[in-house]
Order: sequence, then structure tokens, then C-alpha cells
Amino acid sequence: MNALTLRHAHTVPAILANAGENAATKFLEFFAARIRNLNTREAYARACAQFLAWSEQHLDDIRLITPMHVAAYIEQHPGSPQTIKQHLAAIKMLFDYLVISQIVPTNPAAPVKGPTHVVKRGKTPVLSVEDARTLLDSIATDSLQGLRDRALIGVMLFSFARVSAVLGMKVSDFYENGRQTSRGAGASQGPGLRGRVSGESGF
Repeated sequence: MNALTLRHAHTVPAILANAGENAATKFLEFFAARIRNLNTREAYARACAQFLAWSEQHLDDIRLITPMHVAAYIEQHPGSPQTIKQHLAAIKMLFDYLVISQIVPTNPAAPVKGPTHVVKRGKTPVLSVEDARTLLDSIATDSLQGLRDRALIGVMLFSFARVSAVLGMKVSDFYENGRQTSRGAGASQGPGLRGRVSGESGF
């Protein structure tokens, strides 16, 4: 088993002991087989270990955990709303697997709702018109590579499209519409590709 999994789950929580000899195996199997991303695996292992350690203070069998226990844990969780939502997602996913594996009868975390987490302002900084103009002007256009780079960066600046989305576009995806350049249906695959490239944005 990957060492990253064992970092937080090498000691099987005692609360699993009374749930049958297969419970510990399924607990470790969940992290090793169901979560492929190593960072997510480590974060979920930490979240589940913390929840089960808290549960052991009140119960001696994982099958006795109810939605009330999960809700109480979430209520007293000291983390930020984003962290609490991630931990609750980990707990729900673990219990889903334990239900499928017939370790517990139902998922006690399923009906529990986490805190509302609304991002009102994105964390990604936005270039000002002046900075964007300076960036475009800094790209030499005396070569095909320079023209290509300027075109790609220009489309991203105008449309806020992702790099992968812009790379998948074709010339036929653009068409003139008065003072605006619009992207047709062929360019509407993926987030950030809908809308217009305005000719009045200062560029």
C-alpha cells in the first residue's frame, strides 16, 4: 500500500475493531483503491482519521455512528467552511464505501449538510487594461512564434478562457460581428469559452 495512505491510516482506528474482521481491510482499501490523487488521498485520510478519533470518545463501534454524531462533529469543527466541507465530503465518501462493502448498514453522513461556502471574490488576480496592453506590446511579432503567442494571450485576455480551451479552438470558431469578434458554437466546449471578444475594451 502506498506510504502516503499509511501516513494517516497506518493505525486502524479502534472504533473499527467491533465491526468485523473485514472492517479494517475495507477501511485501508478505501484510500488505496478509491482515491487515485495522492494529495486528495492524504487530505481525506487525515479528515477521516480525525473524525473517527473524535467518534471513539463517544462510541466503541463504527456501526453505531448516526447522523446526529456526524452533525455534532461538524458543528464543533474548528476549521474554515472550506475545510469543513472537504472533511464532510471525505467522511461521506468513506461511509459510502463501507456501505457498499457491507461494513455499516447506512451512511450516517449522507443527510448532514456542511456550512455554506460562497466565494464572492476570486483569488486569481486580474490584469488591468494597462498591464494587459504592456504584456501584449512586449511580445515580438517579427516571427511566427511571436505572432502565435500574441494571438493566444490576446484571446485569453479578451475572453478569460483557459489555456486548454484556447488551444482547442480553430480559426473557424471566430467570426466578425460589427465591432465585436464572437466565438461560434464550435468554441463553446468547456468553461470560459462562451461570450464575445469586445473591440471596446481598450486593447
